[in-house]
Amino acid sequence: MTAAESRKTIRVGVFTLPDTQLLDVACVDVLASMSYEYFTLIGDFIPPSLLALAPSMQIFYISTIQPGSFIQLTAQVKLPCTHHFSDPAVAPGQLDVILLPGPDPAMDFNAIKNATGWLAAHAARPETDILSICTGILVAGEAGILKGKKACGPRGVQGELAKKFKETEWVGEELRWVRDGNIWSSGGVTNGNDLVGAYARLSGRIPGPVAEAALSLTETGDRPQRYETGKMVWTLGIVWQMLKATFMGLGKKTTA
Repeated sequence: MTAAESRKTIRVGVFTLPDTQLLDVACVDVLASMSYEYFTLIGDFIPPSLLALAPSMQIFYISTIQPGSFIQLTAQVKLPCTHHFSDPAVAPGQLDVILLPGPDPAMDFNAIKNATGWLAAHAARPETDILSICTGILVAGEAGILKGKKACGPRGVQGELAKKFKETEWVGEELRWVRDGNIWSSGGVTNGNDLVGAYARLSGRIPGPVAEAALSLTETGDRPQRYETGKMVWTLGIVWQMLKATFMGLGKKTTA
């Protein structure tokens, strides 16, 4: 058997709804940087021994719109949809990992009940890992896959999440990311990079040397799982910036 024939393929689905945060989606690139395809792209810098360990990756950009249409993200970016969630190629059993970046939290989740059912069917398979980033946790909650689980989600809305999804243990005030079975979740936005880094190291999907090399190459920070500052300090920091903005506004009015 040749190296190509024995190479493992990891099938990754990025379930992206309209108005999703671009930075949430971008963490897929950290995972993709651990692939044979990426290592081949950067050439002779990668030794043959490391290249031989790297898995191949297939990445699907899945949504509720038709393939070929564009998913509107933040920062005026449009992402081509490669597969509708009903496509047999991305049906439960066909994907190893689903990344769930955060959409607009004010979206109408009743309009995507078929899609959340699709997500629930994937999550019901223990061999399929679900990685939720930021407000992607709302999609996971609507799919019913957080019941009896520990989960994160954005740090500033833990109270609202606890009211909405009462059967979940919310730990996002203290932790950047958490794993409970095949459900992995992170706090807001760039905590998705921390989540992917932890997933690569702990899930067993990625050989250790490949994960560490890619995390070094992408300079993905090795931040601790527990936040360095408590919620009170974090909240006061935001309040202080709001007060500064208010004073700056008053100053402009005075000098006008």
